[in-house]
Amino acid sequence: MAKLPWTRLDIQHFVTLMHVARCGSFTEAAAQLGYTQSAVSQQISRLESLVGHLVVNRSAGGKTVTLTPAGRVLLQHAETLTGTLQRIAIDVDALSRGAAGILRVGCYESVGAKLLPSVLTSFHQEYPKVQVALTELPDDGDLLHRVESNDLDLTFVVFPLTAGPFESQPLLEDPYVLVVASDSPLAESTLPIDLDDHPDLPLMSYAELRPPHSMEARLGRPAYRSRVVFRSNQNTTLLGLAGQGYAAAVIPQLGLDPRRQDVHARKLASVNPRIIGIAWHQNRELSEAASAFIRTARAVASQLSFPV
Repeated sequence: MAKLPWTRLDIQHFVTLMHVARCGSFTEAAAQLGYTQSAVSQQISRLESLVGHLVVNRSAGGKTVTLTPAGRVLLQHAETLTGTLQRIAIDVDALSRGAAGILRVGCYESVGAKLLPSVLTSFHQEYPKVQVALTELPDDGDLLHRVESNDLDLTFVVFPLTAGPFESQPLLEDPYVLVVASDSPLAESTLPIDLDDHPDLPLMSYAELRPPHSMEARLGRPAYRSRVVFRSNQNTTLLGLAGQGYAAAVIPQLGLDPRRQDVHARKLASVNPRIIGIAWHQNRELSEAASAFIRTARAVASQLSFPV
């Protein structure tokens, strides 16, 4: 038995069959399709030739038609095929609008731990067909470079930004705090702590950050560099060492873990908070999904508070 020439079947054969089955007439099917009656008849005859079976029973004069058993089987597949094509059209349209595909986002640890989970949850409820591909680096300067080179669509940042072709929006203020062991005398303080009043207190903070983000720059005290005994870009490492009394950690409040009982965080006097934002390339049009991600990030950030 010769193999059925499936590759020669055309989707239009199935579309025509569906209209013929629905109308029960070549004439009415032709009217709906915008074809001549002879064209519809030729489509059905071609389909029958390819599958090797009659698919319709023609009445005398061809005014009415009904499906044969083979026609009914083909009709089921026709409905599946056309449904698939409709979904493809919807997905391609969504992709062209940015409502499907991959959205490339950059972030760093504290945002990834505290802000990003809620943003992703809300975002995927609205855009379930968009996959967020995450790039995590400790320094937002490296992330901004990837936005500029088109390796990222968006990135979370800390203001001020590096010079470059960027647009941005602020999201929230993130105060700096002093983290000490829970049994430290400083843990009992209820007032903001001025580090100048504790010149012998060893300090820890982040490493490998852009100069404006260094602890010394944020506190406006370049001399504090000599007091830093340990640096890490992992908040868990800094909190663990602070809990052991190794040194006090100066970190943004977003880096805290409220579940830890071995540390206490205290406000720092006369230290401006860092401003967390989100940035993108100013010369590239934002996709629908990218705009929605920014909108979602702003909504989530507006609900985030930082009691100390």
